[in-house]
Amino acid sequence: MKTPSQQVAMLCMLGAMLSYQASASFAKYLFVQLDPTSITALRLLFATILIVIFLRSWRIFAQRGSIVWRDVFCYGLALGMMNLTFYHALHRLPQGVAVGLEFIGPLGVAMLSIQQRKDAIWVLCAIVGIVFLMPWSAEHHISWLGVCFALSAGLCWGIYIYFGQRIVQQNLGLHGLSLGLLLATMIFFPIGLWNNAEHVLNTQYWRHALGLAVLATAIPYILDLYALKSLSKLHYGTLTSLSPAVATLMGMLLLREYLSWIQCIAIGCIMVASIGVSWQAGRKKAKKI
Repeated sequence: MKTPSQQVAMLCMLGAMLSYQASASFAKYLFVQLDPTSITALRLLFATILIVIFLRSWRIFAQRGSIVWRDVFCYGLALGMMNLTFYHALHRLPQGVAVGLEFIGPLGVAMLSIQQRKDAIWVLCAIVGIVFLMPWSAEHHISWLGVCFALSAGLCWGIYIYFGQRIVQQNLGLHGLSLGLLLATMIFFPIGLWNNAEHVLNTQYWRHALGLAVLATAIPYILDLYALKSLSKLHYGTLTSLSPAVATLMGMLLLREYLSWIQCIAIGCIMVASIGVSWQAGRKKAKKI
């Protein structure tokens, strides 16, 4: 039976997912005015400012001599590439499809821990989900470049998770996120300037970027922070598996992007695979204890 604090934590996680997916829908509206690279550069800049101020992360530089900067650099690069490729995918694909394909990244990382043959059913579920998520019939148009961007975003997400775990081992606390965002901004903001300096430096777009940073970074970060205090990693991972469904829902409500029933089933398969891997990992950990 879940305690009241756990129930509130679950609501916080749902709120975090809704906020993040709402930011993705908002980004699709901005594509009329801004290209994905410019949006990425501006969002990273304002997200860095918000998080550094919120965490007062300038204090971490006192221990800069003990920081493994190679891991921090790879973490920041993966974070920036994940944002860049996801927005390019979102520009070309329905939101539910883009998030469903991107979710293969963390799911793939989790599947690397599979050791028993019976666990291969989760791999099969994921493969079925990917295959049926694609509208193969000729009457349905799909951007295969968008598919490549979405899968690349998933790969970057997986790398982000790997180096994120290495950052955690450095005992940087939550300041690791600030360092990652700072380095990502240092890399991708100049790219945004080179790509379209006129839009990036136009202050009329800064309020949109600030809104994206709040919806996609500040709100989810704060709510996730509270949720992690009351939920186990198993429950957290299982609830995260709802992301593709939330993305599909937000796409329908805010963007009028309707998927076929086969694509909805495909997203369900990806979610089942993620939930299965999360629960299997939890059972293995319980047995070791």
